[in-house]
Amino acid sequence: MAFAQPNEKLPSPPALAPYLDAVSALLHPVSRPLAHQYSRFHGWKESLGLVQPGTLEALTRDVTNTNAANFSFEGARADLNKVVSANPAFQLSHSFSMGGAQKPSSYQLGAIFANASHFLHGQWEPATGNVNMRLNETWSPSDVTKVQAQLSQAAGNTMVQIEHDHLGPHYSLNLKTINLSPADLTGIHFVSLLHSFGPRLSLGFETIIQHPQPAILETQTAWLAKLTSLPSAAAALAPPAAPGQPAALPFQPSWTATAQLQATGNVQATYFHRLSDKVDVALDFNTVFQPASMMGPAKREAITTLGAKYDFRMATVRGQIDSNAKLAMVLEQRFTPAFAFLVSGEIDHKKNTSKFGLGVMIESSTMTPEEMMAAGMIAPA
Repeated sequence: MAFAQPNEKLPSPPALAPYLDAVSALLHPVSRPLAHQYSRFHGWKESLGLVQPGTLEALTRDVTNTNAANFSFEGARADLNKVVSANPAFQLSHSFSMGGAQKPSSYQLGAIFANASHFLHGQWEPATGNVNMRLNETWSPSDVTKVQAQLSQAAGNTMVQIEHDHLGPHYSLNLKTINLSPADLTGIHFVSLLHSFGPRLSLGFETIIQHPQPAILETQTAWLAKLTSLPSAAAALAPPAAPGQPAALPFQPSWTATAQLQATGNVQATYFHRLSDKVDVALDFNTVFQPASMMGPAKREAITTLGAKYDFRMATVRGQIDSNAKLAMVLEQRFTPAFAFLVSGEIDHKKNTSKFGLGVMIESSTMTPEEMMAAGMIAPA
């Protein structure tokens, strides 16, 4: 232990110390009660068992992934993917489609690059010259910036979208803008917030600000709700991961119900239920309230869609039926990990129309078997 020598001078206090002490003494009667109330509020908030509600983009993702209409196609298609590198991930793709009545034949060249913090995806269609681009930048586990752009020779089809997701402990905030003009801030802007109010319930809103011209400003707000199942007793009592082992996955509810009330009065409600690790079912309800206008006559209708997804060892089957008597089915059969055969069918009994499609997906790699094993792409021999 060092002691001060007799001739050694002790450091003198800063010249501003008396003033800082006076300010601290003046603010203490105000800051202490505020800090105490904030501590009590924080403790009460933590006692509610709040959870991270997830992003607005993922609110109905499970339902979208279950219904067959989001994967159906018409005519013939072929997707050829070549994996060039696993870490960082780099992949080239060639997509061909032909024979569809609603969509002409096309070819698209794509590329994907991804690592722990960057994701880039680009597509080019030589026939039309259209270019699509997507960039995700992960700044931290709670902050992600996304940029999407579409360049088209057709007037009015060029678009740039910028958005940012911030994930708090109990809330999710999303800011998005489409075709923002820095000069006068015109464009279409979105602000959404989803906050947990318990272990099962989350509430939020999404406000759309339409600012196409400096003299025009319109806002619309939609209200959101999400209700999930509680963790099972086994999941709640599961021991933590052992040292050196990866952490357990976050709780995945067995069922999720969502509701959205639009400013126009339209309602969208969804229900998703995971019956087992291989069977999912989804229910989607939408209302369409549209007043008479130059775009068409007044419309008041509701559509209910019931879908299911079955995962087998080497195949995935999706099927759905809606209240308009439309049936759809998509089969993805994998004969090998690198080759899949697709069958898509849709029958609209109300309009007496049908669609049918066949497709293949082929994946190849320039990596050696040893490199693919090291990257975890194939099982060790």
